[in-house]
Amino acid sequence: MFKHILLPTDGSPASDSAIDACIELARQTGASITALHAMPGPHMYTYEPGVTEAVNQQIRNERHLHSKKYLDIVEQRAAAAGVPCKTILATADAPYEAIIDAARDGDCDLIAMASHGRRGIKALLLGSETQKVLAHSAIPVLVFRDPAAPPPPRAALTSTDPEASFAGL
Repeated sequence: MFKHILLPTDGSPASDSAIDACIELARQTGASITALHAMPGPHMYTYEPGVTEAVNQQIRNERHLHSKKYLDIVEQRAAAAGVPCKTILATADAPYEAIIDAARDGDCDLIAMASHGRRGIKALLLGSETQKVLAHSAIPVLVFRDPAAPPPPRAALTSTDPEASFAGL
């Protein structure tokens, strides 16, 4: 089945539950995991003379430490489950591209990632890295839904009204 799974994580609760599910999948199939966190690059748009390269470097260092914490969690949980795991910390303005590139470059045969379950205007405004990966990846993608997200709306195929009749359909 799957031998090498790419597990992108963003540190969110949805991503946290996907970590556990992916580690269990890897344990059951004998796969290894590569955990990825795509850290945004620093974008400082200011004309303030006090914003120097030293400030930008400090921001990069803080982001790096924060991102490394997410990857350490995956590494520790995988080790506890006996699953081989390595980590990648990438800097990318488009995380979905970093995910697809890491999967391709690492010879992964599955990308396993969380979905935050955003719909409507939130999905439109915030976008969905998961949707972008699904749309652009040539590698299979397994999506773990956020257990805290509301279920997606379902089209009504039956009526709860006992008097309703579908004879004319």
